[in-house]
Amino acid sequence: MDKEKTFTLSHVAPHKSKQDCWIIINGRVFDVTKFLEEHPGGEEVLIESAGKDATKEFEYIGHSKAAKNLLLKYQIGYLQDYKIPDDDNLVTDSFEEPIKGQRNGSFCDQRGSHAHVSDIC
Repeated sequence: MDKEKTFTLSHVAPHKSKQDCWIIINGRVFDVTKFLEEHPGGEEVLIESAGKDATKEFEYIGHSKAAKNLLLKYQIGYLQDYKIPDDDNLVTDSFEEPIKGQRNGSFCDQRGSHAHVSDIC
């Protein structure tokens, strides 16, 4: 799907189930359906915020740079009439998507550095 597509709140609102889960963070719309089972905080947390703006919840948790990079993978567009601030904290210095490690729920970046799942979120 085109990441430049715009959505209204009423378009995002119906996408609030385990089979179809969209969230809004900082004016960006994400389809996190395929990430539900992998989310370190559990799928319930995402489903509770599904179909609406989850910016406050996302910021409250204090997600890591790696988690923010991973989130961008699921972006499908922007919220209509929302201006992305210049200090948008979802944009990081580099995009190095974490890849699942082979053991203990760890992740490693493309340089081979390891982080535990709890460090991702």
